[in-house]
Amino acid sequence: MSFNQIAALVVLVVVVGVLIHGKVRAEVAALSAAATLMLLGVIRPVEVQAAFASPAIIALACLFIIAYAIELSGLLAVLIRRATRMCARLGSAGLWLVLVLCGAGSAFLNNTPIVVLAAPVVKDVATSLGLSPKRFLIPLSYITIMGGACTLIGSSTNLLVNDMARNAGQPVFGLFEITPVGLVVAAAGGLYLFLIGGRILANAAGDAPPETRDLQGQTGDGTLGNAELFAVEKPFDTKKAVISLGVFLMVVLAAAVGVTSIAAGAFAGAVLLILLKVISPEEAYAGLRPEVLLLIAGMVVVGLAIEVTGLAATGTALLIDLIRPFGPLFALAALYGVTLFATEFLSNAAVAVLITPVAVALAESLGVAPRPFLIAVMMAASAAFATPFGYQTNVLVFQAGGYRYMDYVRVGVPLNIVTWIAGVIAIPIFFPF
Repeated sequence: MSFNQIAALVVLVVVVGVLIHGKVRAEVAALSAAATLMLLGVIRPVEVQAAFASPAIIALACLFIIAYAIELSGLLAVLIRRATRMCARLGSAGLWLVLVLCGAGSAFLNNTPIVVLAAPVVKDVATSLGLSPKRFLIPLSYITIMGGACTLIGSSTNLLVNDMARNAGQPVFGLFEITPVGLVVAAAGGLYLFLIGGRILANAAGDAPPETRDLQGQTGDGTLGNAELFAVEKPFDTKKAVISLGVFLMVVLAAAVGVTSIAAGAFAGAVLLILLKVISPEEAYAGLRPEVLLLIAGMVVVGLAIEVTGLAATGTALLIDLIRPFGPLFALAALYGVTLFATEFLSNAAVAVLITPVAVALAESLGVAPRPFLIAVMMAASAAFATPFGYQTNVLVFQAGGYRYMDYVRVGVPLNIVTWIAGVIAIPIFFPF
């Protein structure tokens, strides 16, 4: 092995270990790894610059600003509150309907503010109906996670996989290209939660108080503090709500019909909101969520180092030798499973960066289309269901619902299996090999 390969491998092992350990912020670990690789000469400064200026980073930053404008206008809170009150008349079925609506919203907006605003309302309504809030809060987090996987802009993971696939010479994904698969996976997962998962949680309602555990650290998309600090409802401003929603819909429509790229449309939309004084520059900066952007940029640099040094090709060749005899369907299931397992311990961005190049190389070695394998990475990399710290919305409901760690294991592991099976079945149907 060359010096660059050894250096890249050591940095990769160290950053993965640090992310699993969880005592250092995810973005700090990723940026430290990127800086080390640049100082050692494994990666050139121009390549680091390209990672920070990638279309995925630009699109995410601008979508965060647009979503924050919608949140600041009070529109999101009003919609959630009114939907919950209306659906509460149906009892527990109405609350499940609210969860489905929140999942639909997560296909287009960041799911964190949705869960922050919906969780206390769902909890209060459930209590008023004589139902255990535990039955609904973990499903609220899981359903918004699955909803985010239904469109290209619903999850930072999807945008990152799309960007890396483009760099690997693959055509970019359309805004709703992955929606059929995402809906099948979400429907299977939602049905499991409604029929089985909710009952498991309801039976745990009388359990002892949750374990004392610091969940301020690593989550799927960065770090998150106490949910109470975020659950301050903004006063409704009709003018700002109409303009911010209108701009968002124009961005989605422009990207959907191919008028412009998601990054360009979102950038124009964010600037327009500032020019129209719907959101101030200071508020725009506050809505950027730099911990997510820096984590993704840092991990892109690590992934690039693994690729340019040839480590990715070597590792993929070994994997291909093991999988090739079993055919593309087995390879798809194996890739989905590996991604599913890894995302429980690493950030979504880290998993996407490390596995996307493997997905492309694996498909090409089998002589089949890479598209099904890339979609498998998108679906599985967001599926952090088995731990309370695998995804930030899991942290939020952990505190709000008074859950124990094992509640996530009991409900989340079967959900992983259900969505894994649904994904492996659905992907070849909509995207043949």
